[in-house]
Amino acid sequence: MSTPMARKENTPKPGNVIHVAFGAGGHRITPPPIPDPVDGEAARTEPQLDMFTPREVSKLLGLPQAKLRSLDRSNIVSPSGTRKGKRAYTFSDLIALRATHDLLAKNVRLRDVAKAIDALRQSLPRVTRPLQELRITSDGKRVVVRAEDGAFEPISGQMVMDFRVENLESDVVRVLRPETADARARTAYDLYLRASAIDEDASRFEEAASLYERAIAIDPHLAIAYTNLGNIRFRRGDETQAEALYRRALELDGRQPEAHYNLGYVMLERGKYAQAVDYFQRALAADPRFSDAHFNLAMAYEALEDRERAKRHWRKYLDLEPTGSWADIAKDHLR
Repeated sequence: MSTPMARKENTPKPGNVIHVAFGAGGHRITPPPIPDPVDGEAARTEPQLDMFTPREVSKLLGLPQAKLRSLDRSNIVSPSGTRKGKRAYTFSDLIALRATHDLLAKNVRLRDVAKAIDALRQSLPRVTRPLQELRITSDGKRVVVRAEDGAFEPISGQMVMDFRVENLESDVVRVLRPETADARARTAYDLYLRASAIDEDASRFEEAASLYERAIAIDPHLAIAYTNLGNIRFRRGDETQAEALYRRALELDGRQPEAHYNLGYVMLERGKYAQAVDYFQRALAADPRFSDAHFNLAMAYEALEDRERAKRHWRKYLDLEPTGSWADIAKDHLR
């Protein structure tokens, strides 16, 4: 789901709140952040929300745990989540590990594997379709991320590795979570997806809010549901409740860039520019390619009359979004 957006420039001023159209409008789209793990069915029925121990990953992918430790030490693929206080692999990590495994099977040099996996990680945030529609392909050294509407990296070659992420999800359920297969449609994540499909429609705000609330009731640790529910409350004029929901999301997932970004927007609207700067910086620390955060961070610096820092982020915005009406505004600020 997109997030509330303030485009506060002198001219033109299209409105106080802009809801970003991620993907189709040239902005980023990011798979829903993975919430902190909790015990219970809701956190165990959707592979994209789950966390996996090294032992489970070894069983799933056929990678010895010693190899996993080596990949971790080499900073090629490391566990990016936690489970019961211990480092664990997220589903995105599984995607990278699956690609790594296939590249290593082709006797690709470790240095080239590192480059390929870095390319994969750079590509994943850019997709405009659900993860299950993706295919990861490679010519032995380079990685291509493909969806039904085309590739996201202009790289071609003989396809020696080709797997659908959808199949990886099925493998997780079949190998590691067989008891949950029949329950997946009833998960909190399913409710979240249903809500996110309608929450751009003002006539269905309350329906979407109800779905998010039900998702939270099933899984109180589903951080992104709090964020998106906060967006609905914000659009309905309840800024106080929206702020509380954003803060709750960050209590559960302090890395979530959208919640930091939304709080930055709230602070920007209130004229608390220094606080806005802090939140936008935190959003960018979690996601350096969050172009809209660069845009609004530049606006906050402009309000603080810090032109040099503002210019830095106008330029970063243009690096990520070189065309479009907002790019024109950024260029105007650099003149």
